[in-house]
Amino acid sequence: MKTPKRLEPLVEDGLIDDVTRQLMSGKEAMVFVVRCGDEVRCAKVYKEANKRAFRQSVDYTENRKVKNSRQARAMAKGTRYGREAQEAAWQNAEVDALYRLAAAGVRVPTPYNFHSGVLLMELVCDEDGNAAPRLNDVEFTPELARVHFQMLLKQVLLMLSAGVIHGDLSEFNILISADGPVIIDLPQAVDAAGNNHAPDMLERDVANLTAYFGRFAPELLGTDYGKEIWALYEHGALHPDVQLTGRFAHSTKPVDLDGVLREIGDARDEEEARQLRMLEAG
Repeated sequence: MKTPKRLEPLVEDGLIDDVTRQLMSGKEAMVFVVRCGDEVRCAKVYKEANKRAFRQSVDYTENRKVKNSRQARAMAKGTRYGREAQEAAWQNAEVDALYRLAAAGVRVPTPYNFHSGVLLMELVCDEDGNAAPRLNDVEFTPELARVHFQMLLKQVLLMLSAGVIHGDLSEFNILISADGPVIIDLPQAVDAAGNNHAPDMLERDVANLTAYFGRFAPELLGTDYGKEIWALYEHGALHPDVQLTGRFAHSTKPVDLDGVLREIGDARDEEEARQLRMLEAG
């Protein structure tokens, strides 16, 4: 096929030899099958922000680091440079997450290069050597559903142990390769320790897996792995080989409303005192 314009720099720089075909077009990117010497890989071409269905919610970008204060100011003001910097940070988030997770042993495509806004990575294949199908396109027996569910819970554990939460994990961004599930699409990955929405995102990721595999193995619908995993993480007891039960003891202790109100009042008094000191100092 004719080389897409966005892939021309990679051909010119010798990173790919030719483009075989378009593999898919998703909400955030187009993916092409490319040839690199004797190897077949895939090239993920990110769509422009105004052409993506997935928006860069502040829930995902909270606490993401940028290169310098100039970029941070420009991003806050929404200038053209700021929008370009924000777009680069969005793309770099997936690249950084892929390298980080691959090093931690998580089942993600092997990343090879990131050049001119294009991510060059492993083409995940099925047992026949064809591009692997998405989880959503595969039917399972109850036994196989349980096996894949446990494999993916293991990946969630490994990711969280590496400090990363996928943030958008579902049957639509998991491929079924010849030797099991592979997790893809990570531009919205969040830092577990630096994002206030991390617990909700982790629980939602696990809930999506539970709901999908629960279609084939209904007993999974009664589990509560998400809250169990996050509780282990919060208490510093999470490690890749921890034995999960799928059960979580919800607290029945009544909320100390008076105590909460006292803390709010104390914080308000402290802030008023601080502002008064600033006025007096001025």
